[in-house]
Amino acid sequence: MAASGKLYPVILSGGSGSRLWPLSREDFPKQLQPLVTAKTLLQETALRLSGTELQAEAPIIVCNEAHRFIVAEQLRAIDTEPRGIVIEPMGRNTAPAIAVAALLLKDEPDALMLVMPSDHIIRKADVFRKAVAAALPAARDGYLVTFGVTPTHPSTAYGYLKRGAALDRNGVHVLSRFVEKPDAATAAGYLSEGVYSWNAGIFLFSAKRYLEELQKFEPAIRTGSAAALEKGKTDLYFFRLDADVFATVPSQSIDYGVMERTDKAAVVPVDMGWSDVGSWSALHAELEHTPDGNTLTGDAMAIDSTDTYVRTDKQLTAVLGVKNLAVIVTPDAVLVADKSRDQDVKTLVDMLKKQKRSEATVQARVYRPWGWFQTMDEGPRFKVKRLCVRPGAQLSLQKHAHRSEHWVVVSGKALVTCDGEDFTLHENESTFIPVGGVHRLANPWPEDLHMIEVQSGSYVGEDDIVRLADTYGRAPEKTEKQKPAKAPKAKPKLSRSTRARVPVNPRSTVKPKAKKKAVKAKKPRLNVKVRRKAGAVPSNRRGARRRTTRRR
Repeated sequence: MAASGKLYPVILSGGSGSRLWPLSREDFPKQLQPLVTAKTLLQETALRLSGTELQAEAPIIVCNEAHRFIVAEQLRAIDTEPRGIVIEPMGRNTAPAIAVAALLLKDEPDALMLVMPSDHIIRKADVFRKAVAAALPAARDGYLVTFGVTPTHPSTAYGYLKRGAALDRNGVHVLSRFVEKPDAATAAGYLSEGVYSWNAGIFLFSAKRYLEELQKFEPAIRTGSAAALEKGKTDLYFFRLDADVFATVPSQSIDYGVMERTDKAAVVPVDMGWSDVGSWSALHAELEHTPDGNTLTGDAMAIDSTDTYVRTDKQLTAVLGVKNLAVIVTPDAVLVADKSRDQDVKTLVDMLKKQKRSEATVQARVYRPWGWFQTMDEGPRFKVKRLCVRPGAQLSLQKHAHRSEHWVVVSGKALVTCDGEDFTLHENESTFIPVGGVHRLANPWPEDLHMIEVQSGSYVGEDDIVRLADTYGRAPEKTEKQKPAKAPKAKPKLSRSTRARVPVNPRSTVKPKAKKKAVKAKKPRLNVKVRRKAGAVPSNRRGARRRTTRRR
C-alpha cells in the first residue's frame, strides 16, 4: 500500500443463512461454521488479504449481540486481533453497518475500506487480491468500486451488474446498471451479452467518499449512525452502538441507498471462484463429488443414487435410488429437499417461526462465551446436558429457583464454587448443587472440561437463572465486584490490552483475585484434594442435600 491511505477490511457478519437450514440458524449461522475447509467462513474472510499483493490493516468486524463471543473466539483462534468488534443491537441492513465502520475511520481521511460479507467463498484468493490492488487507484480518485463476478451460468439467485466504458487500464469500468434477480430467460440473455457480472456485495472506497455520498442520498442514515456511535459504549472488548438511537436509523442496503444513485460507481469484473453459498446446491457444488455426483459428509452412504448431497452430524444416514436431493441430518432436525427447490428452504424456516418452533433459530448445541452446551435428553421435571468449558473460562456466579443440578466430570478438571466453598472435581467425580445454591463452574486448566449435567425440578427452562457476577458482563453492574473462585495452583493468562475507543479482541480468560486478608473464618480448602464416588452422600449431609463430597 502506498502512503496515501491505509486499507481496512470491513467484515459484515450479521446474516442468518436461513437457506442452509437446519445446519445454519440465527444463533449459529453459516459464517461461523467450517463448511468447505477446516476454517469457518468468517476465518477464511479474515485471512483473505494475507497475501503479498496488499498490506491490509487489522479488520473491523460488525456483528450482532448473539454472535459476539463466538466471533471474538474464532478470530483469536487464527491469531487475528481486530481493529474493533462493533455490536449492532438490531439489524439495519448494510448501509448503516458500513456507515458505522466509516465513522470509526473519520480521523483518517485517506483511509480505504474493503467491505466484505463474512459468509462467502472465494477459491482464488490470489486473483481477488490482484483485483483489489487494481482497483485501489480508482478508489483513491473518489470512485466507489464494486467487484462483479464473472458468471458461469444464467443464475436467477443473484443480482447483476452491467459494466460500461473503461476507466483505466487496470480493468476498472464505469458501473452503468444494477439489475435485481432476473427470471431464467433474462439471465440467459445477460450471459450471452457478455457485459454483465454477478453482484458479489464486495466494495472498495474511501471512508470519506462513502460518508459524503451517504449524506447526499441518505442523510438520516449518516446522522443516526453517528449518534449511535457517539452514545455507544465499550463492553469488555466490544463496542456497543446505542440501541435506542440505532433503532431509529433507516434500514437500507448500500445498493439501493448509495451505489444505484451515485455517479461515481465503478466495477471490476473478476473470475475469482466466488460463491455466496446461498443454497444446498451452491454448497454441494463447492465440495468433492463421487463419480455419481454424490457428496457424503459424516456417517452416510448412497446406493444407486446420483447428484445427491448427504450430510449427517449424528446417526447413520443412507439413501437408495434417489437423485438430485439434499439430505441434511442434525441432532434435532432433518431436511430432505429436491435441490431444484432449495431456494425455498427460507420459506420453510419462516413457517417454523410462525409456529414458534425453536428449531427455526436455535441449534441443539448452544454456544456461550465460556464454551457450549447441548441438551441430550429432556422431559417433565428433568433435563440432561453435555457441557464443554474452554480453558481459562468460567460460568457466571448464579443460582436457580426451581431446579437442582448434579454434575459429573467426564474429562478435564472442574473448579466448583458452591455456597461459598471452592473445591476441585477430577474425572469420574461428581457433585450436587441444591435448589437456590449459589454456585459457579470454572476451568482454569489448559485442557477442555467436559461434563454431564442432570437437572431436576419443577421447572428446567433456561430462564430460571439469577446471575450474581459474570466475567462476560451479563450480570447487573452492582454485582460485578464479586470475586470469581481462585483456582488451586493454576494461574490463567491475563487479557490483552485494549484500544481506547473501540477495543480489540483479547483472550477470554479468568483473572484470579486474591482473597481479602480480613476473611479468616476458615482455612482455604483449595489445595485439599476433594474426591468422592459418584452419588455418595456423607451421612451428616444427607438431610441437608448439600454437595456430595468427602475427603480421603
